[in-house]
Amino acid sequence: MVVQALRLLDEMIFRARQFEFTFPRPTLVMGVVNVTPDSFSDGGRFLNPESAIARALELARQGADILDIGGESTRPGAIPVSEAEELRRVVPVIETLAAKIKIPLSIDTLKPAVARAALSAGACIINDVAANRKETTMWKIAAEFRAGYICLHAQGTPQTMQDNPVYADVVRDVGEFFRERLEKLNACGVAADQSVLDVGIGFGKTLEHNLQLLANLESFTTMARPLLIGVSRKSFIGKLVGAAVDERLPASLAGTALAVAAGAQIIRTHDVAETVQTARVTEAVLARKRN
Repeated sequence: MVVQALRLLDEMIFRARQFEFTFPRPTLVMGVVNVTPDSFSDGGRFLNPESAIARALELARQGADILDIGGESTRPGAIPVSEAEELRRVVPVIETLAAKIKIPLSIDTLKPAVARAALSAGACIINDVAANRKETTMWKIAAEFRAGYICLHAQGTPQTMQDNPVYADVVRDVGEFFRERLEKLNACGVAADQSVLDVGIGFGKTLEHNLQLLANLESFTTMARPLLIGVSRKSFIGKLVGAAVDERLPASLAGTALAVAAGAQIIRTHDVAETVQTARVTEAVLARKRN
């Protein structure tokens, strides 16, 4: 098909330790496993290791291609947790999952020491919600382990990011951030094929900023790196349509379809089965689109 032929010109590889994905391919779905008491969507439901492991295995059965495990909430205003507590939450879960399933495990963390411990326990991707950091330790850990690295754009920290986010031009500013980060990652030994870009929906953005980014995702597909999008159940949906957290699935799936159509390669979600179906239908329609 025409669209498929055009996308073959944009072939990319994403490597994360022993795993390798070649694009174009069906959209990867990343399932969220929050080992936290205070995450905005499902905080507390999977706080003990047994519950978190069971949830992760359920998401894998539903079709998750990657599991993203986090032990510290990064919702706006979240209270930081200690390094020791975050390690206590995530390391046993990752160790058990690494022995049970053969899909990539991602560690969602701000802390280099937690990333190192998670990689040692069997994770292969760092989902760095503090990619705006100035210090290079996290990037050197990614290089050392040859781990995949998700570069997420945010302003400030989870405690400050929604205070008053301001951009001259949010689409241009995020693009410039990615270009600058890719150069720094390369200088630290992180190969281009280890990197994924995430525009950071909800991370230091107003409702208008989020909508502008979603409307212009195609502008980020020119950087020759996979694009990850996470809109699942986020607060901008509530602001836009007045839906409570547990009522945001339809809007989350609409965002998924738009992101896939715009060229995103990875979707991060709490609702794996529904997201897989949405992605597959969107891909089937795109494959039949004519010029």
